[in-house]
Amino acid sequence: MGVIRLLDEHLANQIAAGEVVERPASVLKEMIENAVDAGATTVDVTAEDGGLALLRIADNGCGIEPDDLRTAFQRHATSKISTAKDLFQIATLGFRGEALPSIAAVAKVKCVSSADASGLGRLLEIEGGEIKREEDAASARGTDMTIRELFYNTPARLKYMKTVQTELGHLSDVMYRQALARPDIAFTFSHNGTTLLRTPGNGDLRRVVAAVYGTAAAKAMVELSADHPDYSIAGLTALPVETRSNRNAITLLVNGRYVRSQAVVQPLLQAYHTLLPLHRFPLSVISLRMHPSLVDVNVHPAKLEVRFSKENELRAFIEQSVREALGSQAYIPSGAAVRAPKPAQTWVQDQIRFQMPPLEERAQASPADKPMANLRREPSGEPIAEKEAAASFESLLREAPPALGYAAGSGPAADASPAGEAPGRPSVQPRLEAAGGGQQAAPRAPAAEPPLARPGAGMRVPERVWQAAYAAPSQEAPPAEFPELHWIGQLHGTYLVAQNETGLYLIDQHAAHERIHYEFYYEKFGRPEEASQELLLPVTLGFAPDESAALRQRLALFEQVGVYLEEFGGNTFIIRAVPHWLPEGEEADIVREMAEWVLGEKGVDLRKLREKASVLCSCKASIKANQALTREAGETLLRRLAECRQPYTCPHGRPIVVSFTTYELEKMFKRVMN
Repeated sequence: MGVIRLLDEHLANQIAAGEVVERPASVLKEMIENAVDAGATTVDVTAEDGGLALLRIADNGCGIEPDDLRTAFQRHATSKISTAKDLFQIATLGFRGEALPSIAAVAKVKCVSSADASGLGRLLEIEGGEIKREEDAASARGTDMTIRELFYNTPARLKYMKTVQTELGHLSDVMYRQALARPDIAFTFSHNGTTLLRTPGNGDLRRVVAAVYGTAAAKAMVELSADHPDYSIAGLTALPVETRSNRNAITLLVNGRYVRSQAVVQPLLQAYHTLLPLHRFPLSVISLRMHPSLVDVNVHPAKLEVRFSKENELRAFIEQSVREALGSQAYIPSGAAVRAPKPAQTWVQDQIRFQMPPLEERAQASPADKPMANLRREPSGEPIAEKEAAASFESLLREAPPALGYAAGSGPAADASPAGEAPGRPSVQPRLEAAGGGQQAAPRAPAAEPPLARPGAGMRVPERVWQAAYAAPSQEAPPAEFPELHWIGQLHGTYLVAQNETGLYLIDQHAAHERIHYEFYYEKFGRPEEASQELLLPVTLGFAPDESAALRQRLALFEQVGVYLEEFGGNTFIIRAVPHWLPEGEEADIVREMAEWVLGEKGVDLRKLREKASVLCSCKASIKANQALTREAGETLLRRLAECRQPYTCPHGRPIVVSFTTYELEKMFKRVMN
């Protein structure tokens, strides 16, 4: 006798419930999606005890016809698809027909629905998958679904439910995502008699963000809007002053469906690169629209994961769109706790001349040509000679070009490599030219973004890699114009104090110098064939056996940023050549940290290595805290910061500038009371 048999319908529904109904939040998600598909404009949700005791979802959608109500609770019954071809162009949130029978199999369900405005509808009660009552009932147009005692007949499942607060958190998350996905629908959510969410349903996404995350977060967000032949993007994303400690505040919507997708999260985070501190994440609501054939939503039982047909194009489009939205903004956080509209000016002060020479004149002036009148003093009080102070600061700036090639007035001379060779580093250029790689960088126009020279054949950079890392567009869109600042002084040898007609500014000198150096080194690492010079005395680095084996496979990556590592027997390598502009004395440490980073990363490409090397160099070469600066040195730092492409955050994402408006200062000193 055969041992294979068909499961009865009730048992099959209970098994399916394990996939669809994981917890009360799963039920809520399915019911809200049904309401949205029904064209509802209002959705009211009531929960008790985390949704385990009661979940009630009432909507004003199209409702269910009386003859269809019983059928709707049968497995795989749906009105949203009819043929296999429909699976490739799904335009609704639900389509499988599994939700209602799966929920009814593990709960006590009461459904009242009406498809018209006659006031007459149909009632159906089901307990544990068995129909208990079916009759006509009074009902407004729409559907009212009540789910009680979830998992009452599956005690093992009920035993593993979390606390009421945990389940409430999951319910709230579903409500927030759905409300953000459909700002044109008025949602209300109450738990144990307390209203937790109410949205206006007028289509204003910023109002919904304010209801979910608060007014301050809503004000700190900028609009996203861009089109592509295959996609469109819309939504809101926060300025770097508004961050979160995890990714939970990132809401990704694809054709109105909330999904989780690394294909979208990664380019979003890349767009915030160097704008956010380590382990901080943005608050974003990103809505993508595309033809249904370009996305497969049928890859996960709960439809939380999707698969895109043109993923690479989509990633590039998302990153570019977010960069452009952030690029026109200034990221100067307020140092005061109060922000209010600036009142009419009522104070009186002596006139200060804030005008500075035109940018062209300032770019032509060399800091070394200016006298450094102010003397610094050691902690003991001993003065330092002016000449020594000037030399000290010039060594700290390490020949970083005044304009870095990004601002008007900069030119080829602004960041050209030194004509001479670094001491102890004979040029490695002849070896590259002999291999066919002696191609030089094209001259750069003074006011344009510097083109990156293509590496020669001797660098062995594949066409695909060169296009991705060297010929890629600039990594950061130009932000809003940096304010013109007037030097006041220095605080604790760490912060520069400046002012302009709008208020007071504090600048972190180390972070500012890091940003200047970062942009300089990022550009330099894009032209490694111009800079590598052999070391007179090669430096030896030792690694563990497993590290050495992995490092041998990635030596070509180092060559592509101008660092030449060679095996030296056993588990040791020697640094044969490095770019001449690496921070002097830090070459070995930088190359070792680069190697450790390469060994620790699973997927390393040329762009990531170029970025990591730039960050390492900028940190090593920059002035530190407790470093006293003269007035001329501080003004030079401010000027070079203003000429950066992105002068508001350091490479690690920390803010560089904090401002106090004149009104905020007046408020703190009680000179104004409103």
